[in-house]
Amino acid sequence: MASTSLLKASPVLDKSEWVKGQSVLFRQPSSAAVVLRNRATSLTVRAASSYADELVKTAKTIASPGRGILAMDESNATCGKRLDSIGLENTEANRQAYRTLLVSAPGLGQYISGAILFEETLYQSTTEGKKMVDVLVEQNIVPGIKVDKGLVPLVGSNNESWCQGLDGLSSRTAAYYQQGARFAKWRTVVSIPNGPSALAVKEAAWGLARYAAISQDSGLVPIVEPEILLDGEHDIDRTYEVAEKVWAEVFFYLAQNNVMFEGILLKPSMVTPGAESKDRATPEQVASYTLKLLRNRIPPAVPGIMFLSGGQSELEATLNLNAMNQAPNPWHVSFSYARALQNTCLKTWGGRAENVNAAQTTLLIRAKANSLAQLGKYTGEGESEEAKEGMFVKGYTY
Repeated sequence: MASTSLLKASPVLDKSEWVKGQSVLFRQPSSAAVVLRNRATSLTVRAASSYADELVKTAKTIASPGRGILAMDESNATCGKRLDSIGLENTEANRQAYRTLLVSAPGLGQYISGAILFEETLYQSTTEGKKMVDVLVEQNIVPGIKVDKGLVPLVGSNNESWCQGLDGLSSRTAAYYQQGARFAKWRTVVSIPNGPSALAVKEAAWGLARYAAISQDSGLVPIVEPEILLDGEHDIDRTYEVAEKVWAEVFFYLAQNNVMFEGILLKPSMVTPGAESKDRATPEQVASYTLKLLRNRIPPAVPGIMFLSGGQSELEATLNLNAMNQAPNPWHVSFSYARALQNTCLKTWGGRAENVNAAQTTLLIRAKANSLAQLGKYTGEGESEEAKEGMFVKGYTY
């Protein structure tokens, strides 16, 4: 957790000059170091490491037209809950079978540009004995890795949490790169019903920034995920207000940590009412609020905005994404969905070998629907009843 003394001791730019400082870095992204000067001090700042060109290329590959991210990085415990829902025991063999089904779906790379993996999966082989990473690469899908260590209580806050995992992260990200990963993911959350407190927002932003800098130094494109939880009865204006503060804090600390914006991807929540709110928002309203927030807070240098679904139904997540792509955007506005891609697929499979092909077909239907939504061409025709089922879970853990 970032302490006040740590933040004060860090050699950073004045808050009023962070945009200027960031632009200086971008003019020489491949250089070893850039010297920045301001009224108070003279400091040497590292650029985004020797991986700068590769980071930009990887980010652009993931943010390619008509494609998005399959998030399949559920922890073993969370994966166990998914398996339990279809009557399967949480064993490595069952997790392997399900993950094999996902990565080997024929033609998945037409709609999916990246797949976020749990550490077990990064080192795992399919049921046929082929490395999961190799199967993804053959499908033209970039392998990624979840690197955070989960949420724990934030002492001194309003019953809020912070994300752990910075200890040892540099050595872990270096090892993940050697194993074939080319991007990383770190999820932290902010709760509206619990505040959010200034402490929780600063901790979330600082943790994301340190993770992003470390990941880039190891050659991994960091997915920056400041999730505004759906929990609560608040309206869409309250969500916007909180998200505006959180995103501003995140990008301020990213700049202070000299993170190269061209080599990151943002994975935010869409701006929606709380899941327990009496007021519901149309896809057009969600798009209007969310795009306004993006324009006000996100630099155009960021190549991709890969939205999380956050408990929306499969259909709702796709409709909202489609509404955001009805006009050109400065960024690639796409998806990084877990449940909103997998829910119907998992139910179709049911743990039975004879259902694998049908389950993969279901996955491809959802992936294609979101591919069309990324292009602004989704119509919603022919959707199943399962796709309309909400998936919000209060206090959801990943």
